[in-house]
Amino acid sequence: MNRNMIGRKLITTVFVTAMVSLAMGWFFTFHDSGASYHMGDDLIGWSFVYAMYIGAIILVYGNIVSIGLELAQKKWFSRNQWLYAVLHGVFGLANGLFFLNGPLAVIGAVAALFYAFVDRWILYQSAKQKNVDYIVLIPILIYMLAWGVFEYISPEEPPFTKEDAVEFATSGEGTITDVFPEKIGKCHGVIEEYEVTRETAAKKTGKEKYIVTFTETWKKKDGKTGSWSMAYEVERDSMSALYESGEIPVYYGSSQNDAPNQTFD
Repeated sequence: MNRNMIGRKLITTVFVTAMVSLAMGWFFTFHDSGASYHMGDDLIGWSFVYAMYIGAIILVYGNIVSIGLELAQKKWFSRNQWLYAVLHGVFGLANGLFFLNGPLAVIGAVAALFYAFVDRWILYQSAKQKNVDYIVLIPILIYMLAWGVFEYISPEEPPFTKEDAVEFATSGEGTITDVFPEKIGKCHGVIEEYEVTRETAAKKTGKEKYIVTFTETWKKKDGKTGSWSMAYEVERDSMSALYESGEIPVYYGSSQNDAPNQTFD
């Protein structure tokens, strides 16, 4: 075993891991039951997840087996490249057989055969004094192309409306917004001796960006009135508090859900 062999095995490991992981990511992306508006991102994400497992298996188990087979080939069947490849495929079945998983065994065998062919190709090119380091750039180019294609064929994301913004802002549980309408509009009710109006409103401030405001006004039987409000800036996947003004009414306890004797339409 020499430095050239180790370098060749490592280059083969990187190339095969990247390509097999991309194939697995492609399969999962297309067979995922949930709709995705960014299939390219999903493809790359799942490919990297698979790469962590596939890369570890090939780096340790795959290379130990491959180095052993190469040493055995030099001693007993130096001219039989097909036997070298087939034996890789046989050892590639190991994970699937161990877990009694047929598809995993097939994937392992195919990946091992692919490894053997890439390894032999690099060896053949090196024997002709050709530099093959560029092979590690091929997966990068393929990943970039695949990402672009998958993003292009992804279904168009529907517009994010102010109704969506309100739904997002009121989607949490156990929050201060629980008592307000979950849709744009008002609700009226009575809390003890107060007539109360709660309103949820939304205003567009930019592309798919809204300010959602929750306002509560009240009137006591003796004519005393008051109000308080809070506002949030809402985008498709984020929400941040903007301000809170006014005074929280006295009929609330320690939280906005503690007010007794509530009746709302």
